[in-house]
Amino acid sequence: MRTITVTGHGTATVVPDTAVVRVSAVHRAPTLAEALAGASSAGAAVTTVARAHVDAARLSSRELSVWPAHDHEGRQSGFEARHAYTVTCGDLDVAGTLVAELAAQVGDRLQVEGVSLEVSDTAAAVTAAREAAYADARARAEHLAGLAHVSLGDVQSVVEGGGVVPMARGFEAMAKGDVVLEPGESSLGQALTVTWAIL
Repeated sequence: MRTITVTGHGTATVVPDTAVVRVSAVHRAPTLAEALAGASSAGAAVTTVARAHVDAARLSSRELSVWPAHDHEGRQSGFEARHAYTVTCGDLDVAGTLVAELAAQVGDRLQVEGVSLEVSDTAAAVTAAREAAYADARARAEHLAGLAHVSLGDVQSVVEGGGVVPMARGFEAMAKGDVVLEPGESSLGQALTVTWAIL
């Protein structure tokens, strides 16, 4: 059987609606116990602020660690304790307010590791991108069939390629002490490899 195989590509636009905030409560002190106590105190402030803005289920501890701290000459100067958290915000305005309040309440013991913007539900966009990919594959196959002076028959196989995850964007601006999150738009893509019989 003679066939034509083509790969079609389709994209759909998505707008991030969820912010994932990653922060750490960090404290340095001469002794391990003091470093851990300081990080615990800062961590308590993190959880208090976070729970004022999101449900408890959206706040999670990622890591608790204590390491020797060193000065600029490489000599041990004490210990550094770090308690890392992830806070998931379903409202971008809430996320901006959260980061600003964490900075105000935790102060210099706060480390903002990153704020990534994500799409909570990509199902509709994936479907739209898949449909666009099939239409693109069909158009490519028809063009090739025309060049070869043949006609397309039945579809023999369809293989789906990996989707493209929307790009995560960090927070982009600060004004008057508030963190402003600009979601913008991202593209989610799908690829389909389709084989048609030719007549």
